[in-house]
Amino acid sequence: MKKQLQRVFEALNKGLIERETPLKLALLSALAGEHTLLLGAHGTAKSVLAQRLHLAFKEGDYFERLLTRFSVPEELFGPLSIKSLENDRYQRLTKHYLPSSTIAFIDEIFKANSAILNSLLTILNERQFDNGDTRLTIPLVSVVAASNELPEDTSLAALYDRFLCRYQVERVSSERFAELLNLNDAELEAPNEEDQLTIAGVLEVQQQASNLPLSNEVMELLQVLRLYVETIPLYISDRRWRKAVKLLKVAAYTNGKNSVGILDCWLLQHCLWDEPEQKTLIANWFNSQLGMGSGFNFARLDKLVATWEKVLQGDANSEVPLLNQQGEQLYLTLTGEQSTEESFLKRCERQGLPLYLAPPDKDDRSLAGKGCTYDELLEQFFDDRYQQTHISGKWRHIDDYVSDLTNRLVVEQRNTPCMKPKLHKVTFIEGRLRELTHLQKDIQQFEQNLSTQLANLQANIGEHLWIDQAFISTAASSLNKSTGQVQSLLSRLELILSRYQSLPTLKA
Repeated sequence: MKKQLQRVFEALNKGLIERETPLKLALLSALAGEHTLLLGAHGTAKSVLAQRLHLAFKEGDYFERLLTRFSVPEELFGPLSIKSLENDRYQRLTKHYLPSSTIAFIDEIFKANSAILNSLLTILNERQFDNGDTRLTIPLVSVVAASNELPEDTSLAALYDRFLCRYQVERVSSERFAELLNLNDAELEAPNEEDQLTIAGVLEVQQQASNLPLSNEVMELLQVLRLYVETIPLYISDRRWRKAVKLLKVAAYTNGKNSVGILDCWLLQHCLWDEPEQKTLIANWFNSQLGMGSGFNFARLDKLVATWEKVLQGDANSEVPLLNQQGEQLYLTLTGEQSTEESFLKRCERQGLPLYLAPPDKDDRSLAGKGCTYDELLEQFFDDRYQQTHISGKWRHIDDYVSDLTNRLVVEQRNTPCMKPKLHKVTFIEGRLRELTHLQKDIQQFEQNLSTQLANLQANIGEHLWIDQAFISTAASSLNKSTGQVQSLLSRLELILSRYQSLPTLKA
């Protein structure tokens, strides 16, 4: 079927310039039983895309209508049957109108008024139409709708949500403007009859595609994507997620795959946005995730390697106390000599002046650790005339007070412990090296997986029915970036391994 669809697309794309992506989206949406919305100014070939989509089918009618604020239901659903009214029956003549068509194009879709809206929603979602008192199942495959602008009225939100694929159609680029002017307006030929699609064939595609599983990588990506879109912020209903997955399955099945892969998720950028700017955000996010399918997650591995760098720093800088021959801890004094004394008492000074304690009748003789100089002591605690104070029932002269060394302010000064580098056991180093080597092999495997993805990228994208060829350069750039990140991690790991190998060890 893949080759058949390729031939159909090539036939439909003849004479179109820079319309490959919206044409593919319209065709894929039809195969998935979904609808496409084209945003853009008049004259950008939106209706042409719908007309060509109809040519992809061997059977069925095509319907096209431009809505205005004054459009009436008869324009979409057919006129009332006079004969039925004569028999007291309210029934429309739907032949050649939307309820009898397989492919339809509705221009200015958001001009739909309340008289049209409810019936249109039922047609789009359930493929059913209430004709009088009878609910009919209609043959509609897909609707391509167009609008110059997004809906502003909240009453149109449900209608907007019915269009799974959305694409903003731009004018032909300057690079291909001359080609546009020289374009031949010859009548388009439909694809070969043996290649054209049937309604039964489309239903079979949907049935077979529904059995395709999502790969583990895709499941993980979708879960992370759901968290990401909430930060934009962007609300995506559960129904829309399910329809998007259905589209991915049809894309994978028609592309000849047995499961939905990471590359198929490129299509999500056309399914999940409400504002055109959000499409770019989702596309950029997806590009940043390429390589994740190989199991490579730079943020997680970068954090793991950084943890090992800290562990190495701790192991390399670890020290143990230096002991003398008697097994006593050695300390370094202020004069740079080794001692077994852990601390010593130091007499305090302020600007070269000795500091003293207050007299014993004070609750805090150290005065909050600040003490006092000779002059401060005299001024605060001794009389001016005799320079004496009363201590323990006796008068004491200040000179006698300061000559008593027990009245000096002293603090305990701790000596610096003498340390030496820790010698690690050989088994400890071997254990560290074993864990690091295991991590190194895992990252090397990621590097190999990324290289394989990069090598196969051209062939994989080149053969993919639904992904733009221009995506190749973007994907290659993202994979190259991931490869560079892997190589950076490996370089850091190599340095860690080398440092561990050089750490001093205990002699056996």
